[in-house]
Amino acid sequence: MSSSSANLSLKDLIEYLARALVDHPDEVSVSEVAGEQTVVLELKVAKDDLGKVIGRHGRTATAFRTVVSALAGRGGARIDFVDVDRGR
Repeated sequence: MSSSSANLSLKDLIEYLARALVDHPDEVSVSEVAGEQTVVLELKVAKDDLGKVIGRHGRTATAFRTVVSALAGRGGARIDFVDVDRGR
């Protein structure tokens, strides 16, 4: 499997999981930003849903990052949670 197709399916998985967690699934988007050595997946959700994807004490966010790391393997990928009201 090529790196591009692996990242595409990882992007789809993150979007699927996030849509299952939030109250406004239509506002979920995942964008892929190529870095020098890794791929960054930016997960954007409605402001009201940000707490749901981060979770208590960051547990849900940590779980997302664990899934991304495990599936990305040596190709390297990470996930960022973006508050669209504040930007990056």
